[in-house]
Amino acid sequence: MSFFNMELFFSTLAVLLLAVSVSPQEMAYEHMLAQLQACPKECRCPPSFPNAVYCDNRALKRIPKIPPFTWYLYLQNNLIDALAADIFSNATQLKWINLNRNKISNEGLEEGTFRALSSLVHLYMDDNLLTAVPSPLPPKLEQLHFSRNKISKIPPGVFMGLDRLTLLDLQGNKLQDDAVTEVNFKGLNNLVQINLAKNQLNNMPPALPATTTQLYLDGNNIEKIPAEYFKGLPKISFLRLNRNKLVTGGFPNNIFNISSMLDLQLSYNKLTEVPVIPSGLEHLHLDHNNIKNVNGSDICPVPAAMLDDYFEERGPKLRYLRLDGNEIKPPIPRELMVCFRLLRAVVI
Repeated sequence: MSFFNMELFFSTLAVLLLAVSVSPQEMAYEHMLAQLQACPKECRCPPSFPNAVYCDNRALKRIPKIPPFTWYLYLQNNLIDALAADIFSNATQLKWINLNRNKISNEGLEEGTFRALSSLVHLYMDDNLLTAVPSPLPPKLEQLHFSRNKISKIPPGVFMGLDRLTLLDLQGNKLQDDAVTEVNFKGLNNLVQINLAKNQLNNMPPALPATTTQLYLDGNNIEKIPAEYFKGLPKISFLRLNRNKLVTGGFPNNIFNISSMLDLQLSYNKLTEVPVIPSGLEHLHLDHNNIKNVNGSDICPVPAAMLDDYFEERGPKLRYLRLDGNEIKPPIPRELMVCFRLLRAVVI
């Protein structure tokens, strides 16, 4: 199963688990009746899922009054351009809000709109018109989605207190290096995944939370990686730097030799050599660079004389390797297969 499909699987699983977590039997009858009676005429409130209110795809320009026992609110694909400060004051139990694909700007977002939502866990605001990360944000958030807005500013301290946030998606915005600083990301003490792909970064984002496991930086303008960069990211496992401007010499050859690294993607850059491959790496994407040859002996993370001794327990784990779009011609070098004995697919 590819990493992309794994992400999709786990995201879908999370939605399904949340969807089945509440049944009519677990909700007091009078609460369920009040919820159904208060359902806005513009929305759907299915009796089989009494905590959910579906107001999506209705060409709404304003959010209707939401029933008080709502946990899941779906408002995507509308024309909403403003959120009043008291819009959710009647629905303080909300755990999940989907506002994707609307027309919400910072000017239309009154200060304190999310202040009353002390139980909110997931907030989706992809494909809107935000120019800055809104503040303040609910303290129990675990996932925050702001992809494909026009965000160029991250106010200092905006993430302070968000100790439960594990996923931050800011891809497809207008972030530059001055907006991505150590100060801006302070407070994210349990962050696992951060997506800064398709922004306007020239440098690697500094001082990311040490808990970061997945870092996405595709489609920026990054040319170099500082020598000590990954010392502050001891758990990094998935790193994507596709479609940047990385060149051989722009970072130490062993920069990616990290014991936790499982998936490394460096496609569509300007590399002329294969960097050192860590023993635990399972997927490596080097397609569409300027690499002319691959010397299996040079890139093998284990000395040739020790391969047989290492293989059972500590041998290289590489299973998938992409080298197409370079200047390499078949056949696959024998030394490559001798070193990486678990390889199941090599694309040249």
